[in-house]
Amino acid sequence: MGVLSEFTSLNFSLYAQWLGIISICLLIALGVVGFISHIVFSIVGWVIALILIFVEIPLCIRCCPTSPKFDNFIGYFENCWFRATMYLIFAVVMFLSNILNTGPLIAAAVTLLLAAISYSIAAIKGQSFASSRLLGGTGVDNVV
Repeated sequence: MGVLSEFTSLNFSLYAQWLGIISICLLIALGVVGFISHIVFSIVGWVIALILIFVEIPLCIRCCPTSPKFDNFIGYFENCWFRATMYLIFAVVMFLSNILNTGPLIAAAVTLLLAAISYSIAAIKGQSFASSRLLGGTGVDNVV
């Protein structure tokens, strides 16, 4: 299966993964843009982006030298409910940044919330977790 067939598979965990990738880009870019006026939340956004890079891009786990303890920790994220909760917490943190100081990080908060909703839909529908082949995952071929 190719990337196009992954998008047409109606597997919401794949959609959530791509929303997570968009969130990573927004957190990094908007953190740079708003760094002067929102130093604390820009740094928090970068930390969230770093966590999401390792969670959402399986290729990073294969390429970067990691410890078995870290690999076991990342293994907890193979559950859609756990990911939905994590994304919801990250979205709330980014929404708080907008309440305290109006800034550009609201876009990242919205994409984090959409990813949480997508992971929740995948969990409610009972869909197995899948990650895109383009990012080093298994795709939907191995999902039963």
